[in-house]
Amino acid sequence: MKWLDMPPVWLLAFLVLAWFQKTYLPMGLGLGPVWADLLGGLLVGGGAILMGLAFAEFRRHRTTIIPHETPERLITSGIFKRSRNPIYLGDVLILSGLILYWDAVLALPLIPVFVWVLEKRFIEPEERRMRRKFLADFTSYTQQTRRWL
Repeated sequence: MKWLDMPPVWLLAFLVLAWFQKTYLPMGLGLGPVWADLLGGLLVGGGAILMGLAFAEFRRHRTTIIPHETPERLITSGIFKRSRNPIYLGDVLILSGLILYWDAVLALPLIPVFVWVLEKRFIEPEERRMRRKFLADFTSYTQQTRRWL
């Protein structure tokens, strides 16, 4: 059951909630289909790019990408110079983009709830493990690089 407590599963659950809102309680944002589609597409695309860049860094450094495991190396290069959590940021961008694309205005409060879930379930425990393993290096990294942006 541990594989169920993974960020993609949480993202899928939040996307399903947003889709149900879009389907059964529709309410247009009023941006118009062109703007909602464009902004939604940019957010989804940006999220996918962030995730791809982060996956490439994990592969380059040959360390785990699994959230509940302790990585062998501290990655501070590439996209990780800009954000300590580019994959989670990508998840949030994808959720936000699809909510806009679907004009699921009642689902907008799901975004901060999703951020909260990511922080409590994944980011904070990961940071505790990394702080124990990488000590001063991780502390220095957290002072130089913000959690989200």
